[in-house]
Amino acid sequence: MRLFVGLGNPGEKYARNRHNIGFMAVDRIAEDHGFSPWRRKFHGLVSEGRLGGEKVILLKPETYMNLSGQAVSEAMHYYKLTPEDVIVFHDELDLAPGRCRCKTGGGHAGHNGLRSIHAHIGDGYHRVRIGIGHPGHKDRVTAHVLGDFSKADAAWLDDLLRGISDGAPALARGDTAAFMNAVARRVAPPRASKTEKAAKTPPEAEQAAPREEEGKSPLERLIDRFR
Repeated sequence: MRLFVGLGNPGEKYARNRHNIGFMAVDRIAEDHGFSPWRRKFHGLVSEGRLGGEKVILLKPETYMNLSGQAVSEAMHYYKLTPEDVIVFHDELDLAPGRCRCKTGGGHAGHNGLRSIHAHIGDGYHRVRIGIGHPGHKDRVTAHVLGDFSKADAAWLDDLLRGISDGAPALARGDTAAFMNAVARRVAPPRASKTEKAAKTPPEAEQAAPREEEGKSPLERLIDRFR
């Protein structure tokens, strides 16, 4: 069993904040993979389902970001899980918008949600770091993370969340490489090869040159050959 935790702040006021991208990620997983309706438990919202052959509990703490560890600890101990079974989805200032990386252990880098989880269960859990970019100066960080995504962010944000959802079954079974490949296919789809491009060339284009020859005299065609 796995516990997927999305970090964010509860309430409509914060729903589109960059800081709430963890909530957005688990919401997309729940929607795409047919999880149960959300219900209140462990000072948060919980949804249950399966990803591949793995049972997964989704959790969105409703204690506000700086107390997230309380909900995570309660859920982890209720289901008799270890930090190794916990995967936390959170916003990451040090990654460009649209980028995503996996990490296990290490510091919390000042992230209040991670700081709280560290305090309750240690640092041995897994993380999916979801890039929101840095505003450029530390004085603008709070306004940036608590600001809403713009309309211009919609395309890359949707692709990234779809990629995270696509790769969720791989993440549940511990295959982070396959998870990252699924994300990459959404955010940077492979370019068509020359063979594929040729196959898509309309027959009309291939026949265009011969049709231009129609109506010309033999002498005109001979002159064209030596131009």
